[in-house]
Amino acid sequence: MHSALDYLQGLSSVAFLSYGLSCLFSEKMVLEFERYGLKKYRVLTGILEVSGALGQIGGFFIPILLGLSSLGLTCLMICGIWTRWRIRDPWLSFLPALILMLINAALSWKAF
Repeated sequence: MHSALDYLQGLSSVAFLSYGLSCLFSEKMVLEFERYGLKKYRVLTGILEVSGALGQIGGFFIPILLGLSSLGLTCLMICGIWTRWRIRDPWLSFLPALILMLINAALSWKAF
C-alpha cells in the first residue's frame, strides 16, 4: 500500500525533473536566471535538480537515495526562496519553492 509521502515523492521527482531540464534547455530560464542575478548558476542548478529527481526515483528502491536527494532539494528550495526574497518578487512567487521545500523536508525526514 502506498502512503501519501510516496505520492509526494513521485510528484517532487516529476517537478524537479521538468524544472531541471527547463533550466538546462529553456531560453526562458536563461532570462530568469539573469533576472535573479545568478546567470552563472543556471546549469549547475539544472544538473542538481535533475540529479535530485533521479535520486528520488531511485529512492523508491534504495531509501538512502531518497534521504540524500530530498535533503539536497530542500536546500535548493531554501536558496530559491532566499533568491526570490532578495530580488523582492511578490510573495505568491515563493509558493512553489516553499511547498517543494516542505515536501522534500518531509521526505528526507521519512527516509532518515
